[in-house]
Amino acid sequence: MAFWVYMLRCADSTYYTGHTDDLERRIGEHMSGLFAGYTSRRLPVRLAFSQEFSTREEALRAELQIKKWSRTKKEALIQSDWGRISTSAKKRFKSN
Repeated sequence: MAFWVYMLRCADSTYYTGHTDDLERRIGEHMSGLFAGYTSRRLPVRLAFSQEFSTREEALRAELQIKKWSRTKKEALIQSDWGRISTSAKKRFKSN
């Protein structure tokens, strides 16, 4: 069984990150407003990023990590810009 971490871009240009074992179903649930909460108040949403994992624990770990990231770093991930992701991490580390 596969598990997914995913990032949605909402109508207000914010990002929502989650994980699931059925990506297609979960995106449909978000788009229909089935979940009362963050995405239902920001429709429509579109899939911006997804990555497959072999365990739920790995997908959850990735979700929690991405949720801590800045908008710049999330957008670098969406664009697969590994150099910008690395630079963003270094800037954050230096500022602490």
